[in-house]
Amino acid sequence: MRGLRAQAVAARIGEIAPRTARFADQWPTGQDVEILPPVRHALAEIGVSYLFSEDAPALLPYAAQLFLAREVLVRPSRWVWPRWIPTPARRFRTRQQVAFTDALRPIVRRRRSSGRLGDDMLGQMLRPSPHYGLLPEEAILDTLPGITVATFETPSRAAGWILLHLARHPRAAGRVAAEAAALPADPAATTSTHLGGLQYTQALVSEVLRLYPPSWLLTRQAPRQTQLADYTIDAGSTVLVCPYTAHRDAREYSEPDQFRPERWLDDAGSPAKPGVFLSFGTGPHGCEGAALAMAMLTLLTAQTARCYHLSEPPGPEPSYQVTTLEGLATVGLRLRATLRD
Repeated sequence: MRGLRAQAVAARIGEIAPRTARFADQWPTGQDVEILPPVRHALAEIGVSYLFSEDAPALLPYAAQLFLAREVLVRPSRWVWPRWIPTPARRFRTRQQVAFTDALRPIVRRRRSSGRLGDDMLGQMLRPSPHYGLLPEEAILDTLPGITVATFETPSRAAGWILLHLARHPRAAGRVAAEAAALPADPAATTSTHLGGLQYTQALVSEVLRLYPPSWLLTRQAPRQTQLADYTIDAGSTVLVCPYTAHRDAREYSEPDQFRPERWLDDAGSPAKPGVFLSFGTGPHGCEGAALAMAMLTLLTAQTARCYHLSEPPGPEPSYQVTTLEGLATVGLRLRATLRD
């Protein structure tokens, strides 16, 4: 999609950066904070604003409910129900999708009738495509609920792991903070050039995504019979790909279990090989929001490290749990922030 391409994201860095700075500014110091809820809220604000600009405040509550509906739907259950059975969780999800669509529909019609389509993601979708012409209203309304949740659901899981690594690797966090010192005092003045200067920060984000890919299992369907290594994959077969284990393949990554952001700064490093790094998928079905996710996560990491030292609460056991049902997440993670000198 045009609105999610790297060039489009680069042009709007000045809109993304202030909200990542606000997240850092609002972190209460000297307290053990369960960090995923405020991270999710901050990234939801960024994602929904990126998609809908001035209409974002009206849609943000519905986006939050959509996320909740998905969380309810994927909770573990003792029973596996056929997809056609309208369980309470499925009915709840349907109600939230309808509510989001009902809130978005008048916005789409207002923009089209006024001719002020906007320069955001929605505005891009309202413009005729050279290949497909004008998208029907229903196609837009069917597509945007999923895109809306995707802008902050997976990045929130990733951000939990990133912040945990800032706490566990203070030297790496210090290097991120030193790099972030070059960011403008006014976050709104941040440009793609500033983002490009955060090379070590981007390397740290990529390394965390390698070790703990938020989408730990990908599915692909073979359109035709395919030979994969010594196996014949029949047409129509579903193939499961596990980035979590693939990213720990010693044939592709030296010391694969070690946290080494520097590997991403080595021009000869194996992570540059196509198909080796799978946190955003790969090929024509790779994540279209990869550029937006990397921009959000890089700036959130830089702004947080610039302001704070992070630490885990004391105790013999880590204060978080890992869930692998739909994603790899630091559920219940608590961190403490102290101001950086």
